[in-house]
Order: sequence, then structure tokens, then C-alpha cells
Amino acid sequence: MRDDNPIIDIGVNLTNKSLMQNLEPVLQRANNAGVNKIVVTGTNLKESEKAVQLCNQHPQHLVCTAGVHPHHASDWTTDTSQQIVQLATQPCVRAIGETGLDFNRNYSPSPAQTDVFRQQLAIASELKMPVFCHQRDAHDTFLSILKEYRNKLTKVVIHCFTDTKVALFDYLDLDCHIGITGWICDERRGTELQSNVQYIPDNRLMLETDAPYLLPRSLLPKPKSRINEPCHLPHILQTVAHLQGKTIQQLGAECLKTSQLFFNIES
Repeated sequence: MRDDNPIIDIGVNLTNKSLMQNLEPVLQRANNAGVNKIVVTGTNLKESEKAVQLCNQHPQHLVCTAGVHPHHASDWTTDTSQQIVQLATQPCVRAIGETGLDFNRNYSPSPAQTDVFRQQLAIASELKMPVFCHQRDAHDTFLSILKEYRNKLTKVVIHCFTDTKVALFDYLDLDCHIGITGWICDERRGTELQSNVQYIPDNRLMLETDAPYLLPRSLLPKPKSRINEPCHLPHILQTVAHLQGKTIQQLGAECLKTSQLFFNIES
């Protein structure tokens, strides 16, 4: 991949069928856009195993997370914890997650979500690994649980942050990293985030597409498929740089360094 102005996409659902069915072109377009490393998101055991397989096929370009998203908390069994620990022994697995709480859709009951979140934080604490977190419409409960474990955890990123200024400072006060997606390019829903991104320190900010979701609304021309890809990460970088009053080169270098340190990615 390109070495000039490289950038890391810290959150891609690369095992999603809309990306998997065109994997090589997707990776090539990322390459052409300067996205020199991708963190593949593990959302349940099956997808985490697929993520590891992809990383082993493309070790120069991919690393991944392993965990169970709150949507899948109901699938957690007595064996799941040990299976995640086993996955985490793979060199390509750099964080536990995606884990957290989602009270917006409640695909799994909230008690199951909170229990599974705690169990994965305990795993991350035991393994001394970073945590890749999801939180939607559950800030108070999420924050309370995170505080229980924060002193035992190494690093935490709040992936796809879209919440309020108060929530942002709650997470920054806990020394968390913040992942920003194309949500910030949305002139309808992203205005509050556009105002608040200025408060994220350069050593706490990372960028992600959350592909194939969250295609940036301000992206022109838009792909006919309406499928988001890692190659669109530079558009998010450009948007955030403008909002922070920085050059694309400056913000890109900052995000690259922060992402490398968080996910233990060699420069």
C-alpha cells in the first residue's frame, strides 16, 4: 500500500457479505486511497473467526478485534469467554470487542448486554488488551460499568462516537480514545459532533469508516451501490481536519501515530 500520507481505518466490518463478495477490489481501492492498514471488526464469534482468517490471508494490511457486539449478547454461552480468549492468542487480534451496550434497538435484552459487556471487559483486563467499545442510547449504564473496570484496562476506544459533549468529556476524563466515522459528514444528524470534535486531543482521536455502513453524506460522487468502503476514509479525514482547523497532513500524521500506538501496529 502507499507510503505517502498513510492512514489507518480502525473500524471496518470487512466480513460483511457486501464487502466480502468484492474483497480484492475493496482492498485495492483502499490501497489506492492511502489506507495502509485496516482493523477488521469482530462482532460475534463467527465473524471474529472470519476476521482472523482474513488477517492471515492479508497480514501486511489487516489486523482485527475479537468479541461479541451487544446485538449478539443473547448468543453468549458458558464457552464463549474461553473462545474469545483463544482467539485473542492470534497475533493479528489487537483488541477485545466490539463490545458494549446498545439500548437503541435492544436486539438482546439489556441484562444480557450488561453481563456480556462486563465479561469482555474482564477478559481484556486479564489479557491486558485494548477494548473496542460500542455505545448507543446507553451512556449512563455504559459509563457506570466502564468505570468499574477502567483502572484494570490498558486502552479503550469508544468506536463510532456520536453522542453529546457531556458524554465526550466523560470518556476523555476516563482517558478513552474516540473513533470518528462519516457520521460527522451528515448535515442532519452530525451537527453536534461537528461542534464537539474540536475538543478531542490529537493523541485520543482515531478515524474509521465503519464500512459498509455510514457512507458519508457529503461524499461526492457517491458510489452507485451506496456501500461504504475504507477508500472513503480520506473524506472523513478531510472533514475532521477542516473542523479542527488543521491541515490534512497534520491530522493524518496525528491519527496515524495514535492508531499505531493503540493497536500496536508497526510504523
